[in-house]
Order: sequence, then structure tokens, then C-alpha cells
Amino acid sequence: MGIVVQKYGGSSVADVDRLRAIARRVVASVEGGDHPVVVVSAMGKTTDELLGLARRISERPGRRELDMLVSVGERISMALLAMAIHDAGHRAISFTGSQSGIITDDRHFDARIVEVRPARILEALGRGDVVIVAGYQGVSRSREVTTLGRGGSDTTAVALAAALEADHCEICSDVDGVWTADPRLVPEARRIDHLSHGEVLELAHGGAKVLAATAMEYARRSGIAVWARSTFAPGPGTRVDAMPSDRGLGGAVAVAGEPSVPVVRCPGGSGAWRRLLAALDRAGLSWRHARAVDDGLEVWLDPRSHPDAAGEASRVAGAYGGGAVSLGGLGTVTVVGADAAASPSVAAGLLATVEGAGVAPRGLASTPFGVACLLDGQAVPTLIRALHRTFVEPHGRVGEGAPGVAGPGGGR
Repeated sequence: MGIVVQKYGGSSVADVDRLRAIARRVVASVEGGDHPVVVVSAMGKTTDELLGLARRISERPGRRELDMLVSVGERISMALLAMAIHDAGHRAISFTGSQSGIITDDRHFDARIVEVRPARILEALGRGDVVIVAGYQGVSRSREVTTLGRGGSDTTAVALAAALEADHCEICSDVDGVWTADPRLVPEARRIDHLSHGEVLELAHGGAKVLAATAMEYARRSGIAVWARSTFAPGPGTRVDAMPSDRGLGGAVAVAGEPSVPVVRCPGGSGAWRRLLAALDRAGLSWRHARAVDDGLEVWLDPRSHPDAAGEASRVAGAYGGGAVSLGGLGTVTVVGADAAASPSVAAGLLATVEGAGVAPRGLASTPFGVACLLDGQAVPTLIRALHRTFVEPHGRVGEGAPGVAGPGGGR
């Protein structure tokens, strides 16, 4: 039987009934000739509830203890799903991240996988067991429990698929793939049949929540094909692999928005800038873009890199001194596509749409897979709709999806 890695998260694992439904789906996969390795997220709002408890105890809980606390959520899911599969008539065994051989660096709450040693998984597969793995977590080389940041269960699944040389990896949630925009905001949005790793990576960084950025980075490096599919609805979903898409104006294929992006500005030369970036790194804050402004440096931070990214950015700026300030109330909109960044028409069209909506652009940044604009965060929903009309809707159907489904799922 071929190995297939399946990840279940978001509202797919919200309660016991849905875990039973996943068990039936896994059993059907086994009876269809596959040998699944299943990665699960925490149930429902478990992670948010645990983080809330931490903040009730401490204003600034330590990242090591946060890892010890929130890692229990996935352990609950994995054990319950294994029980459900047993009751459905198949052998199953659950493993934590450390038992699965997920080795990470020493960075707490935002660790990176450095190696996968799936010896116990392979032994269990050899016995004919269905293997259930707690996503989002691993163990560092100094034997500390670590977690992989938001979306880390997706990364667990992709890393295991690479290590096990799986036939493919499925990321299953409450939506049936990747869409041209959040359908809760854009009724005209459509599901996309196919995207490249880089395009989905840019969408994730831009604010879309169907697939995690760290998972797409890992998939791109390892060459793993990923399917984004619905847990409970039939359909092909979206295939994500190394081949680029080629649709829309200037190569644009989708739009995304992030309404809250912490920004830190620091005056001074390159030495001061290096010190600021080092201070942000020590605080566990990842940055997406940096640009020179008025004899200073402006850094756009990743809001998902810390449980309180905005607050931590303010603390770093205050402790740094020297005129460093943290700017609030800002967000980004991003036009995504393999050729979008290389097309002047995309940047020009993005700016024209922003200014046409009466919004002042605060900055522009490009990557190999998109163009992003920094602006007033409250304007993000309106601009997502406007950009979709400009770049996506005039260029025909992108996928087979119909508008009006639930919005992109979260999970980790």
C-alpha cells in the first residue's frame, strides 16, 4: 500500500462527532488501498483557550512554558482519533511530535524542523497500524518540547510526507481548496485548480489561512505535491506543486489581505538597522519586508510570528530607544501570481486601485510571487474586493468552485 499523509485541522476537528467522521474517512482510505499517516490539530478553540489561561496567569508568559502548555491540545486530538479508528475496526496508534521523530531547532513557539527520524512510524506502518501524529510540535536537540507556530500542523504533515516518501500529502479542512479571494468578502471568488508552492506561500504571507506559509516553504524545498481539500465534501480541491500558474492580468491569480501588520521604524544607518533586526529576532518576531524611509528603516513584521506580535513590537521599539517607534493600525493587500512581481502593470494597477478607493498607500514591496501594499488596516476588506475585480474577475473562471462557501479555515 502507498503511504498517504493526511492532515486534519480547523473546524474539521472541532468536536467528537467530527473526529468520528474523520475516522470513517481514514478507514475508507485504508480500505481503498492506501496506508494513511494522519496528522491532527487541536480541537476547536483549544489553543486559544490555553493561551488565554496563560495570559490570565502572566502578562508575558515564557515561550518555553507556552510550548509545554499548548502542545497538549494536539495530544488530545490524536488519542481520541486513534480510539475512534479502533472502534471502526482498524488498528491505530498515536504518537506525539517527539515520538514521531520531529527534530527542531531551539526556538520556542516558532520552531523550525531540522530533521525527521520516523523510525517508530515506519515500524507501526509495517505492523499494519494507522498512525496518528500530533501536529504542530516536536522536540529540540536539547530535548525540549517545541511548537512550530501557527499553521505548524501543516508543516508537520509536509515534513512527514517528505521523510516517508509518501505518494502525496493532503491538507484537509473546512474549505475545498484555495480560492481567488476570501469568499466571505468576495462572493465572486472561485476555487483554483492548481497553484505553485511559491504562489500559495505568498498568499499565506499575505493573510490567507487555508495553507500555512512554513508548510509551503518546506514543500517547495522538498518538492512535495500538496492537495488542499475539504474534509467532508467531495471534490478535487487544489493541487499545489512546483509548476506556476499563468492567469489573470500580468500573471495575477489571487488577492489576499492582512488587516493588522506590526511595523517598526528606526532612524540611523546600517549599524542601527542591524541592531534593530537582531532585537526583533531575539523577541521571536519575523519580518517580511524592510525599506529605507526618510533616512530610516521601516520593517513590516509577520503578525503570526508571535502570540502578541503588535505588543512585542512595541516593547522592542521602546527598549531599543534611539527614536525607534512601533506603528499600529496598518495592514497589507497583496496581488499574487508567478509573474505578478515582474509585471509593471500589476504594481501600477494595485496603486491605481488603492488610490481610486481614496486610500493612501504607505509602502510597496515585491517578491518573486506577488506585490504587496502597506496601508490603513481598516481599508483591507474593501480593497480585497476592488483588487479582485481589477485583477481576477475580468479574466475568466479560475477553477470549478462556486461562490458562497464558508471562509478559509484556521487551525494549525
